[in-house]
Amino acid sequence: MREPVASLVDPYAGGMSGHTGRYEKRLSDLAGVYENTQAHATLVKSLNDPVVYSVEDFRPGSHGGDLIYGVTRMNAGRVDREFFLTRGHIHSNANRPEIYYGQSGHGLMQLESPQGETRIIEITAQTICYVPPYWIHRSINIGETDLVMVFAYPSDSGQDYSIIEKSNGMRHRVMSSDDGWELVDNACYNQRTGEQVAALMKNNP
Repeated sequence: MREPVASLVDPYAGGMSGHTGRYEKRLSDLAGVYENTQAHATLVKSLNDPVVYSVEDFRPGSHGGDLIYGVTRMNAGRVDREFFLTRGHIHSNANRPEIYYGQSGHGLMQLESPQGETRIIEITAQTICYVPPYWIHRSINIGETDLVMVFAYPSDSGQDYSIIEKSNGMRHRVMSSDDGWELVDNACYNQRTGEQVAALMKNNP
């Protein structure tokens, strides 16, 4: 039987004590994600390939009936009109949910159903965002400071990043605007077929 664990979260720096893993994504790791590929390549060079987001997590194991939790810290920034964002994923076991709890900063959770419906949840400090099963999701920092969030999901969820790549991105792009942000159609989006949607919805281990 496992022992209880406590982790102390830094709501501004984004660190977490007792983490068992850490990784970071630099701007170059997000090649192909942004619409303006030239602006992306130029920014990678001019900013010396900055870290866009980092994650520290606690993973007790990959067995069902347990939780993985951790902290994501996202830098503020833009590539042309698109904000810094995460690659985004659906869970490999697609019927697994996730929660995000805002600690500091101002961000969005962009969600997309297998059928291509878009939902946006705004996240600030003390906001809990529930990501239901079967929803693709990515985080976006629309603020001027770091976005820090705590997350938790079932240990056997897994992550499938290829679902976004196969569709040439998500159906909408979040762009900066005079009102802060707006949704713009992704002209390269490849709609999933009925067979692909049905296969995803049957993913119920």
